[in-house]
Amino acid sequence: MAGAGMAIAVLTSGGDAQGMNAAVRAVTRMGIYVGAKVFLIYEGYEGLVEGGENIKQANWLSVSNIIQLGGTVIGSARCKAFTTRAGRLRAARNLVEHGITNLCVIGGDGSLTGADIFRSEWGELLEELVQDGQISEEVARENCRLNIVGLVGSIDNDFCGTDMTIGTDSALHRIMEVIDAITTTAQSHQRTFVLEVMGRHCGYLALVSGLASGADWLFIPESPPEDGWEDLMCERLGETRSRGSRLNIIIIAEGAIDRSGKPISSNYVKDLVVQRLGFDTRVTVLGHVQRGGTPSAFDRVLSSKMGMEAVMALLEATPDTPACVVSLSGNQSVRLPLMECVQVTKDVQTAMDEKRFEEAIQLRGRSFENNWNIYKLLAHQKPAQEKSPFSMAILNVGAPAAGMNAAVRSAVRIGICQGHTVYVVSDGFEGLSKGQIREVGWHDVAGWLGRGGSMLGTKRTLPKTCMEKIVENVRKFNIQGLLVVGGFEAYEGVLQLVEARGQYEELCIIMCVIPATISNNVPGTDFSLGSDTAVNAAMESCDRIKQSASGTKRRVFIVETMGGYCGYLSTVTGIAVGADAAYVYEDPFTIHDLKANVEHLTDKMKTDIQRGLVLRNEKCHEHYTTEFLYNLYSSEGKGIFDCRINVLGHLQQGGAPTPFDRNYGTKLGVKSVLWMSEKLQELYRKGRVFANSEDSACVIGLRKKVVAFSPVTELKKVTDFEHRLPQEQWWLNLRLMLKMLANYQISLTEYISGKMEHVTRRTLSIEKGF
Repeated sequence: MAGAGMAIAVLTSGGDAQGMNAAVRAVTRMGIYVGAKVFLIYEGYEGLVEGGENIKQANWLSVSNIIQLGGTVIGSARCKAFTTRAGRLRAARNLVEHGITNLCVIGGDGSLTGADIFRSEWGELLEELVQDGQISEEVARENCRLNIVGLVGSIDNDFCGTDMTIGTDSALHRIMEVIDAITTTAQSHQRTFVLEVMGRHCGYLALVSGLASGADWLFIPESPPEDGWEDLMCERLGETRSRGSRLNIIIIAEGAIDRSGKPISSNYVKDLVVQRLGFDTRVTVLGHVQRGGTPSAFDRVLSSKMGMEAVMALLEATPDTPACVVSLSGNQSVRLPLMECVQVTKDVQTAMDEKRFEEAIQLRGRSFENNWNIYKLLAHQKPAQEKSPFSMAILNVGAPAAGMNAAVRSAVRIGICQGHTVYVVSDGFEGLSKGQIREVGWHDVAGWLGRGGSMLGTKRTLPKTCMEKIVENVRKFNIQGLLVVGGFEAYEGVLQLVEARGQYEELCIIMCVIPATISNNVPGTDFSLGSDTAVNAAMESCDRIKQSASGTKRRVFIVETMGGYCGYLSTVTGIAVGADAAYVYEDPFTIHDLKANVEHLTDKMKTDIQRGLVLRNEKCHEHYTTEFLYNLYSSEGKGIFDCRINVLGHLQQGGAPTPFDRNYGTKLGVKSVLWMSEKLQELYRKGRVFANSEDSACVIGLRKKVVAFSPVTELKKVTDFEHRLPQEQWWLNLRLMLKMLANYQISLTEYISGKMEHVTRRTLSIEKGF
């Protein structure tokens, strides 16, 4: 065992954040898995200083059934004592008593900086303990080095260098739930709402919730409004109302300031609206609601991944490696030097204090800057510089997926900003063939952001069944750009249109596919729009099922998820709910594997945890159906446990889109239309567009860290059309984590460790996608 003889302690410190428990669980289990002793430190640094009962050795079951809980089960406290040398001396003694020389700290930048100071003083602290006769020289020699690894738990997402911190996505879930609820009451009474969200020094939560709700006005500390903003804001709110809107939403971060650094309070904004416009206005301060509640699927998977990586970083630490933070970049784990991140985080604050606001936004990283620019583009209609000669049509194809409407809304608005004529098509390619095409304006898509399903209506019909009629309507409406938002059929449909270009010159136009399907099976992207919402829906159902199983004892649930042949949904949901197994088509299994799973569950029933959860993707095996699994588990487990089946079905397709899908849809809509505009300009000759090259029909997608456009003809080579799957799928390496956290003995040789990367102004300016 790689970790034999090691002792690792884990603590949570600072403000709590949803997902901390998933991280504690992953660190504990991964530590035990590699053969180390793992200790839980209760009440943060306070427990570290006090010692005694606050430091307890953990076993596999210590962290069972906590993944779905908000907050932190091991407690967190702000600790004065640890900021003093005497306090750190006591902490060092408590660690040495247990032989602990590896510390994993889950907290914000203050907590992580404290850990780094502790590490740098470690040698001197031990010397002092030897001089005082508290420990022997031999003990000091055995524990001469302290390794530190940090996981950033902060709902503000205010730690530079990391894409997302633990708790941010869940906090956005809470905020969006409140905004959705407030929108309905505001519309009924024609009210204006001023919503104050957390973020004393960082406007991330305000910015993303403003972008994901289409707020009318936004205050963030990094970019104070220009002087005279009061007039402009009131003018804009009045304008929105005169165009027929029944509500206004203003979002303000608690740390909002004006250009001179004076705070702007939510009550000041409210009084302003009441006095100048006479609108019925209410303030809602969200406060600690944002920290509460169950963690989202993203936070559970992020924390589990980071927890595993943290243990690997401690295993591989040498005397020369700096204290590091484990983070996520795109969908890869990375390690970042702790103090580099802390330094850039401090630089942002300095830039804000010195009123260098442009720079503050750049230091927050490229995706923060992108969010801000896109918010400004979409919040308010700016008349196009000139009318362009181009017309584009937008349609939805395939099954409905959450986030489709967000993509259509932003695509329509950016198209109008560019001066294009924008058409929308009802009912997919079938509607295009029947001429169900209408021109839309800026306000026709107001309020679409938070709507689930497809407002345009969608069908699975492919173009080859009605090619002639499609060509006729493309000619009739003079469509030069086609934006198709949908799943595998959208990609396949555009491919058919491209392949028919030889026959029909009218199809030599610019085409783009925005992948939107809960199955996440479109080639050319790591994430499809709608899959985050579907995973969250499946996860919520499984949480309830697990709760029911815990009550009845000795019960195993077999849950069937959707996804066609693609096992993404069941794998990611499996990690988020701590499933015992997830059967998928891409990871072939035999009757021997099923037997091993049944035996695994039989052993589990002998412990205190007498419940099981097994996920099965709907098409994972031709013969081993859900019914078959039920019969097998029932007869093999007879007298030990009983079984129940749950088919989640269309639950996974419905619901309001998650903040991620709203934001992702909005950005894909913007980027795809900007790309199409560029291509149209490029290929415009003598009053017409003629596009025949491979790169004139693409799928837009997030690949590792970047937004990329991949030609459909290129993607055809890497697609398995029979099973409607890309031939290579990045998420298959998550299956290792699923099996390890469920206590299956597997080899760690397949585990891919994160690389150490540096955080500089240059790395922050790199386009990171989302």
